[in-house]
Amino acid sequence: MKNILITGGAGYIGSVLTEQLLENNFNVCVYDSFLYNQHSLNHLCKYDNLSIEKGDVRDRKKIQKFLSKADIIIPLAALVGAPLCQFDRIGSHSINYDAVIDMINELSKNQIVIMPTTNSAYGSGDKDNYCDESSELNPISHYALDKVNLEKKLTELNNFISLRLATVFGVSSRMRLDLLVNDFVYRAFKDKFIVLFESHFVRNYIHIRDVARCFLHTIENFTNMKNQIYNVGLSTANLTKKELCLKIREFIPDFVISENEFTKDPDQRNYIVSNKKIELTGFKPKFELDYGIKELLKLYCFLKQSNHTNY
Repeated sequence: MKNILITGGAGYIGSVLTEQLLENNFNVCVYDSFLYNQHSLNHLCKYDNLSIEKGDVRDRKKIQKFLSKADIIIPLAALVGAPLCQFDRIGSHSINYDAVIDMINELSKNQIVIMPTTNSAYGSGDKDNYCDESSELNPISHYALDKVNLEKKLTELNNFISLRLATVFGVSSRMRLDLLVNDFVYRAFKDKFIVLFESHFVRNYIHIRDVARCFLHTIENFTNMKNQIYNVGLSTANLTKKELCLKIREFIPDFVISENEFTKDPDQRNYIVSNKKIELTGFKPKFELDYGIKELLKLYCFLKQSNHTNY
């Protein structure tokens, strides 16, 4: 049973990944600040192979004792989303970059780092908006820039994998509504209309459970995959924002889609991503966009019926 340290393990991705790792008999230590007072790990307390520690990743002295016991480190702790990172540049940089660099500098040569980065680092692709792992990076947001610089630091190690995640969607016990699919489905469910800016911009997407599956895949195949960078996305879901909305309208027929052709989207990301490299290692996503939309609608319907104050 390998020992895995997940910083931010009570977050959106972390709470799903932690459960899958426990089910696969890994010893998991979750180190999380519980910034949002979330209870996303309550249902996992039945596992003897889970330990939970509240702490700030910037507390070098405190995290060191957990870091030294880990065979594998998965640094998920971060302030995420371009608006938040723009609002708190110092805080986001200290958590998203400085704290991770400090951890990397403390590692022994035998410890493994599996790092979630982001395909938003591409910014936009070539003349065809096509990107693979060898494409030039053009990070637009502070969040993406920190991830790019972290990835450069990772390449100095001998035991790492970097996963450039597509935009994640799907249900988690620590939900996020700011992610594009989750947000658009919610708008369709609650408001029944949306106004799109630069609706031709393309993104790639990946279900949260496939993200967790990919981490497991990299652990199980680490020897053959190590010291590489991989895009992780759903190859059937390189979609424009309008195509995404039309897909959602298949489930909510009265969803009204309006396009504003005179305003720029503050988020200028626009790229088609190749996921061929990770697929050649044997990893294939299981959860299509349709599955995620139905799942999200079920959640939003339940929350509405239960009069949940945040929805």
